[in-house]
Amino acid sequence: MAIDPELRTLDIDIPTQPEALAELSLLLTDADANLNAVSHLIEGDMALASAVLKAVNSSIYGLKGRVQSVQQAVTYLGMREVASVTFAMGLKAVFPDTVELAPIWERASVRGLLMSRLAREVGLDSWAAHSAGLFEECGKAILFRHASARYRPMLRAPGNDTSLAAAELASFGVSHDALGAALCESWGLAAPAVASVRHHVTVQSTGRIPMQLPRRGLCALSAIAHAMTNDPGSLEAAVEAIAPQADLDPTLLLRGARRVMQQIEDAMTA
Repeated sequence: MAIDPELRTLDIDIPTQPEALAELSLLLTDADANLNAVSHLIEGDMALASAVLKAVNSSIYGLKGRVQSVQQAVTYLGMREVASVTFAMGLKAVFPDTVELAPIWERASVRGLLMSRLAREVGLDSWAAHSAGLFEECGKAILFRHASARYRPMLRAPGNDTSLAAAELASFGVSHDALGAALCESWGLAAPAVASVRHHVTVQSTGRIPMQLPRRGLCALSAIAHAMTNDPGSLEAAVEAIAPQADLDPTLLLRGARRVMQQIEDAMTA
């Protein structure tokens, strides 16, 4: 997909999708794709395969015993979940390995997993949901790579993403939500995932989803994942406010969110 011409005038580079991730995306569109094909593709990049194994062996996935191969990971977690982890590692790899970006990738990993499992609970596309959660803050990494000295104080400043986006717009002429959406488009993510990344700051701060969006489910899941990770006590109120805007059943969504939270807690304490 073409990137917004206005972003190109700002001379901010949008990273190119790594070849392995491009091939993985194509493979997952094939209804006949199988475990061996996905495993072989990931294992073809030793650095990526190593990062994927490290990630799936973390406590958050709650696997019994240590996974020794990508194929074993796919067997236990499924193709799409391992593909999601692979995308997380591939996205991280195109940016500097710095202490400032580490919290962004940690949040992305948890948020992607939460949104993916929430999507399964309410019958939405779990692959698109995971992508939306994973890429939500990637615009911050783009700005850091573009001008780390100027952007570092903004990342460290107290406040929320709304105030950060305002500071970004004033300093760079663009905010991280727009840049993140541009990266999503460039890497060929599904339109609902792109929309979720583009509007996440507004949705999370106001509790309102733009009504012009034809599919609003992932935006709703973004808001719920935000409540789950930042203020679990607000979860019920967040569900009641956001679910009707996306034509989701509030009871089903709340039950699913609580189940997912319990799954994560169980995995982390096992």
